[in-house]
Amino acid sequence: MTAYPHLLAPLDLGHVTLKNRVLMGSMHTGLEETKDWNRVAEFYATRARGGVSLMVTGGMAPNSEGGVFPDAAGLYSSQDIENHKVITERVHDAGGLIAMQILHAGRYAYGPECVGPSPIKSPISPFPPKELDEDGIEKQINDIVTAATRAREAGYDGVEIMGSEGYFLNQFLVRHTNKRTDRWGGSYENRMRLPVEVVTRVRQALGPDSIIIFRLSMIDLVPDGSTFDEVIQLAKAVEAAGASIINTGIGWHEARIPTIATSVPRAAFAWVTKKLMGHVGIPVITSNRINTPEVAEQVLSDGCADMVSMARPFLADPDFLHKAATSQAQTITPCIACNQACLDHTFSGKISTCLVNPRACFETELIIEPTVTPKSIAVVGTGPAGLSAALTASERGHKVALFDRETRIGGQLNMAREIPGKEEFHGLVDWFETMVKQSGIDLCLGVEVTADDLSDFDEVIIATGVKPRDPEIPGQEGPNVLNYIDVLRHKAPVGARVAVVGAGGIGFDVAEFLVQVGESPTLDAVEWRNEWGIADPAEMRGGLAPDGPQPEVPARQVTLLQRKAERPGKRLGKTTGWIHRIALRMKEVEMISGVNYEFINHKGLHVSFGERRENPRCIEVDTIVLCTGQISERRLADALEARGLNVSVIGGADVAAELDAKRAIDQGTRLAAAL
Repeated sequence: MTAYPHLLAPLDLGHVTLKNRVLMGSMHTGLEETKDWNRVAEFYATRARGGVSLMVTGGMAPNSEGGVFPDAAGLYSSQDIENHKVITERVHDAGGLIAMQILHAGRYAYGPECVGPSPIKSPISPFPPKELDEDGIEKQINDIVTAATRAREAGYDGVEIMGSEGYFLNQFLVRHTNKRTDRWGGSYENRMRLPVEVVTRVRQALGPDSIIIFRLSMIDLVPDGSTFDEVIQLAKAVEAAGASIINTGIGWHEARIPTIATSVPRAAFAWVTKKLMGHVGIPVITSNRINTPEVAEQVLSDGCADMVSMARPFLADPDFLHKAATSQAQTITPCIACNQACLDHTFSGKISTCLVNPRACFETELIIEPTVTPKSIAVVGTGPAGLSAALTASERGHKVALFDRETRIGGQLNMAREIPGKEEFHGLVDWFETMVKQSGIDLCLGVEVTADDLSDFDEVIIATGVKPRDPEIPGQEGPNVLNYIDVLRHKAPVGARVAVVGAGGIGFDVAEFLVQVGESPTLDAVEWRNEWGIADPAEMRGGLAPDGPQPEVPARQVTLLQRKAERPGKRLGKTTGWIHRIALRMKEVEMISGVNYEFINHKGLHVSFGERRENPRCIEVDTIVLCTGQISERRLADALEARGLNVSVIGGADVAAELDAKRAIDQGTRLAAAL
């Protein structure tokens, strides 16, 4: 008897049966643009071997004007078809099915040739779209159909037509972007004409034995978005036009409401998909922040959908489904929805990967193989760098001893998980604990090792992390001054008025920690929706609450300061920084940049501005919290190197930039893979 009977149940689509209820959702990884087709094929095939029944590629452009960016991947020629056969054949050999997503970006296309229903520029792109005439619309339809037929020739089992997230077809659906008065605009029947026509013609071109998934926006989260009656109307029309499955899209990319970041509650939007259940006869998929088999099973057993879509969890662990099916769920590497290595990379033009699994998208490069020369290896430090190095080295067959002066593993992760909205870090630390216990690693906690203790090991890896940088502010020794470690470890009381010195990632985290009242909204979906102003789309068009966000009154009055004369939070994550900035603004946090820290006394923090140290001001507060960066903790490494011993230094002990678990885990894994 499986623990996940709904998740692992087969699903009959008529001409083909899926072996489970999971879709690996579309992710743009940048792999197709590398033209290394073996690498692309191995990425997908690895997930098929891990139990994924049906997966969807990253978005393939139907034409140049529809590409998300210039030279975006697509099937434009017979050679492209042959290249994609490498992918489909590898996936089929691995026992999986694969559909190609056809993504026309419309006004989101990052190029001057972008097109749309009306010439209304997107707030996230510098290029206003060209309004399509009848011939232009016909060309787009034909190009999408051509892309679908090429996908079939390349061996894909079907296509997903991207009709959500504010892309081309979605832009025709709503008055927010469609101001037309011809047969493609005006009434909803006219506005939904294009997506329905696309599905109709794609079905005609592919015949009855291809899967057609339509990605439908169930809640737009933008002004003048769709009502839920319109969502139902479109879903029925798409079903009649020949869709096999309806997949859920949540929010437009320009929406100022988070939809997939770690601070979003798990399965936060499954209730929206559930509203469609019973209105159509084809399977319905729900999506967004479903990251464990338990969450997926609950969503399905509650009748929210017929299937679940998970994307990033398969970056974190390609064997997710195999482990769920074989009573190994506790060993599933957890997706923490951080965006740091996946979406941030995508929107920065880098190859996507995964913070917790640096092998994602690097399957042909970063290979973990058994060693032919086992060594004794000491790893000092149980933060993400040390843990990754120790686990990888142990997996390869080395004998590993892992030391830490603390009495629990995790390092800086233990502070990260104290931050409201970062509760997923609890699961990451729990996973590390599970894997260390299963690995045979000799774990030595509460031990302050010295160079003498390490002299007999073949290899020594130092991952001792960082310590806070001293900002050298006169008066910082006073009783009203704490550092971020004191605060996050609850070592000292914090007053009602607080100045946070330093507006990097830690400063923002500490500010969010200090303004939170009670339980984090991430753990209460209803409270979270109220905080961000999300309404039922059956009651409010687009799902936006009429009164906007309604955050709780902040627990403290917080002022966030930085030396740099730039917007606070500018250097935060590309796809999550805006969330943190908005969250603090909603909690009335004052943010001040370009300051000089003059001195601290009983009244508070005294600052000035600019090179001339003008406009002196006292920030009158009860507590000053120092978040002024870190320096590497290298004392042990330096002692070993002074003795001429071979030592590898990784993580924060190597580079003390902002706390960077992504770099730490990647560095630790790659080092151990090469030993």
